[in-house]
Amino acid sequence: MSRVMRKAVRGGRSTKKKDLPALTPRQKQILRLVAEGLTNREIAQHFGISVRTVEVHRFNLMRRLRVRNVAQLLRQALVLRLLPKSFLS
Repeated sequence: MSRVMRKAVRGGRSTKKKDLPALTPRQKQILRLVAEGLTNREIAQHFGISVRTVEVHRFNLMRRLRVRNVAQLLRQALVLRLLPKSFLS
């Protein structure tokens, strides 16, 4: 089976870590706070940045992980082991 066909069978998306760009340290921080359930406003207050800056970080994070919503974002983060093991407890 060709590589293109295998990708189509998987739904057109690859979940291999090497296929995705590395996240910045700030994106990892934002991801962890999103996983904890914080809002954009709460994250902005936590870091002392604007809500718009948090929105941009989240947008870029979701684009890098190729997801469309927060549920997919958290699922992908778990699949790629971007969240600490303590997150599951």
